[in-house]
Amino acid sequence: MTRPLSEPALYRVPDAARVLGLGKTKIYELIRGKRLRSVTEGRTRLIPAEAITEYLTLLEKEAEEAA
Repeated sequence: MTRPLSEPALYRVPDAARVLGLGKTKIYELIRGKRLRSVTEGRTRLIPAEAITEYLTLLEKEAEEAA
């Protein structure tokens, strides 16, 4: 999938938290719980844009199953 140049391919944790409307602590919990995929570059934890999309899809699926 091609992404517009204005949209980042990787988000730092504070940026991913802002995009998802969550706190940084919650983002780290999701990463530890393997609900949100991440990668590291050096000492920096990064969340791929695709991982954010996958997480939102997971939330929608869980909501449908609960209904």
